[in-house]
Parts: sequence; structure tokens; C-alpha cells
Amino acid sequence: MTAYRTIVVGTDGSETSFRAVDRAAAIAADCEAKLIVVCAYSAPEQRKVDSAQDRLGSDVAYQVVGANPAEDTVRDAHDRAAKQGAKDVETVVRDGNPVSVLSKVVHQREADLLVVGNRGLNTLAGRILGSVPAEAARKSSVDVLIVHTS
Repeated sequence: MTAYRTIVVGTDGSETSFRAVDRAAAIAADCEAKLIVVCAYSAPEQRKVDSAQDRLGSDVAYQVVGANPAEDTVRDAHDRAAKQGAKDVETVVRDGNPVSVLSKVVHQREADLLVVGNRGLNTLAGRILGSVPAEAARKSSVDVLIVHTS
């Protein structure tokens, strides 16, 4: 089996997504691979945020809003990855849909593994809004590791 050379992991700043970062970092350390930590963000209209929170509850409607929180998220993820032994870690923050952003980064960086957490696969939010892990796995052109985070 060939070792992975470039691994992309998505995070939204939640504790569960950081578990996926930890797993991706451990694999990167074992394979001596480059790890690219990605955080997608959007600045939704306030009425949409309020509507999502009303429908789903504030604990489920968690979102990264604006670039500054996303920058903080990837900085924290970078530190966690280093603690797991990953030596070559880059961070990417982009405005857009998480699955689209992850797919573009995987393609642009010629990654051979995408890592995401399982959050959203079996939740009300996942059924209403769509599940990032399920859609990422369905659309990916590379291996996908869905880390059990909950």
C-alpha cells in the first residue's frame, strides 16, 4: 500500500471537527505527509442565522461566520496537528460552501486523502441542511476518511 502524501482535513471550529483534525494529523505524522487544514466560512444574512437557530436550536445551528473566526479556527487546528506529530501543516481559509471548498482544495493541492468528521450524518440538521461528510464522500475523487467524532 502506498502511503498518503497530501491529506486535507476540514474543520468548522467545533470540538468534534477538531477530533477529525487530530486523526488526520496522526495519519500525516505516520505517513510523513503534508497536512492541509481547511475551514470554509460564510457570512449569512442575519435573518437566515436567526431562522436556522429557531428551527434547529443554537447548539445545532453552529456556523463559522466571517473570516476572523475561521482564521482562529485553523490556527488552533494547526497547533493541535503539531501536537499529534504532523510536521508539514498548512492552513487554508476560504469563503464558500464547505463541500465545494474542500473539493477545490483537494484538487488544487493534489491531495490523496480527505478527512472529515461524522457530525451531521444522522442529525435533524443533516437531514434538513444536508450532511457535509456524506456529500464530501459522495463527490470526492480521492479516498475519504469519515472520523467518528460523536
